[in-house]
Amino acid sequence: MNLWKEFTKGLIDENPIFRLALSLCPALAVTSNVYNALGMGLTVMFVITCNNMIVSTFRNVIHPKVRVPVYIISIATIVTVAMLTLEAFFPILFKELGIYLALVVVFAIILARAEVFAAKNKVIPSMIDGLGMGAGFTLGMLVIGTIREMIGNGSFMGYQILGSWYQPPLIVILAPGGFIVIGFIIGFMNLSEERKKQKKEKSEIAAGGTI
Repeated sequence: MNLWKEFTKGLIDENPIFRLALSLCPALAVTSNVYNALGMGLTVMFVITCNNMIVSTFRNVIHPKVRVPVYIISIATIVTVAMLTLEAFFPILFKELGIYLALVVVFAIILARAEVFAAKNKVIPSMIDGLGMGAGFTLGMLVIGTIREMIGNGSFMGYQILGSWYQPPLIVILAPGGFIVIGFIIGFMNLSEERKKQKKEKSEIAAGGTI
């Protein structure tokens, strides 16, 4: 198994937000600024990686009929550890993320990777899969958060980068703005992929004509 390929697949080709359209709730709710987006992204990366490792370790002893409750208990335990850690060392971020931290327990991407990958593979590949999917989720959150904060507030990571002349459109930092930003990003990615496909087809046709 190519571990590098397993890691990188979650960045673009199987990006949880832009390709799989999973866990869109936090992508809309906590990406009004980069700081919150990064905090949620890293939290999900930690949870999904740890859960993948646990599920993979005990995959041969978990009865198929109770696998989902076991996955949920595992995820809930890890999320609790993550929440206590954030509350102790990053209280401001903990307060900003609020109820969405608890909702990490039911994020579809975490349960999906446990069911689709970790339950069928060894620990190391499962860990790499979790890291890759978590990195892809974090990357997606950062991209959305950066666009929304810069356009909606004229700032980056809380630092004002646009002067007083800039009048930010409020809708960008609201939930509808999140939908619009995600839609534009997905559209851009689809357009880019379509153009690459067309170039590949043209090159193949040209190569065939040459032969």
